[in-house]
Amino acid sequence: MAANPAGTEQPIIIKKKKGGHGGHHGGAWKVAYADFVTAMMAFFLLLWLLNVTTSDQRKGIADYFAPVSVSRETSGSGGMLGGQTVTAPGAQINSSSPMTPDIPSTPSLTGVGGEEPMSGAEGGPNSGAAQSEQKPNENRLEYQQRLEQLAKQLGIPGQKPGEKLADFADRVSEATAKLQEQQSEGKQFQQTANEIRQAIQSIPELQPLAQNLMIDQTPEGLRIQIVDQDRVSMFPGGSAQMYPQTRQLVMQVSQALAKLPNKLSISGHTDATPFAGGGRDNWDLSTERANATRRALLAGGIPETRVQDVVGRADRDLLVPDQPGSPRNRRISIVLLRDAQAKAPATGGQSAKPAAAPAPAPAPAAPARR
Repeated sequence: MAANPAGTEQPIIIKKKKGGHGGHHGGAWKVAYADFVTAMMAFFLLLWLLNVTTSDQRKGIADYFAPVSVSRETSGSGGMLGGQTVTAPGAQINSSSPMTPDIPSTPSLTGVGGEEPMSGAEGGPNSGAAQSEQKPNENRLEYQQRLEQLAKQLGIPGQKPGEKLADFADRVSEATAKLQEQQSEGKQFQQTANEIRQAIQSIPELQPLAQNLMIDQTPEGLRIQIVDQDRVSMFPGGSAQMYPQTRQLVMQVSQALAKLPNKLSISGHTDATPFAGGGRDNWDLSTERANATRRALLAGGIPETRVQDVVGRADRDLLVPDQPGSPRNRRISIVLLRDAQAKAPATGGQSAKPAAAPAPAPAPAAPARR
């Protein structure tokens, strides 16, 4: 090496660079860890939901996530709760759950004396009208339409503006239950009518009175009418004293009615022939005969608390309106009231108090037969 002209040596500096870590690579690992924690949270949330929910609620949640076209849903009700709050009854149950069971057909009864068959509650759907089974692919709109059809068959208003579907379904269910209760009573009424008919046929003395007994079913209940026929009367003319066979007939009726707890409504009727003499009229006569029927029913085993009213209607409710003087207009009507029937006070009639029955007046010397 050449000598330094200045005669001095140049110092040699050696740099030793220590090795270090690489630069900052970002937080990608945090994203992966967050995904893992989220998946675990979702998993444990699913386990919790399976433990605290019912099968119907789980079905509702599953149906919410089902791929159903939004255009087939009703406006404002596409959410999981169908536009309802969590506290509303049935809000957490999907609308595809079954609503009501099939409705049995209304029974019919036949009158004793060859009368027309008894019909049940009018306006009710038949056994095939209520399709309660939910179709697998039926959505909320189809379910609502089915409720509307059933409400029309039941004779109740459809869904009102602003009314929730769950409330509408409750109204339909209540009306259906009420109809089924009436139809259940109808079956009991049919059995009672059959018992009365069989009792009359089994007693030779009462067989001639089969034509005097009419049984039918009305919105109020089971109506049993004891009517007069030509040359076959239930009471002497102008009197409230029953003939022996009439009392025996009422006794058979009371024994059949005593098996049911329903209230009774008793009314007396006359024809339009004016009452002759004694200062009494058809109002008095019809009331006295209704009261005499009440006493005969009590003697046959009917508790006095079951008698709801005793009314005399005179000639204001003729059985044969086009023949005011017909003997069939003279009759006693006994109605076995339905439990659901709110019996309104009788109008146009004269009521007799059950606790104080007037003694029947003696027949006039020459009364008009009624």
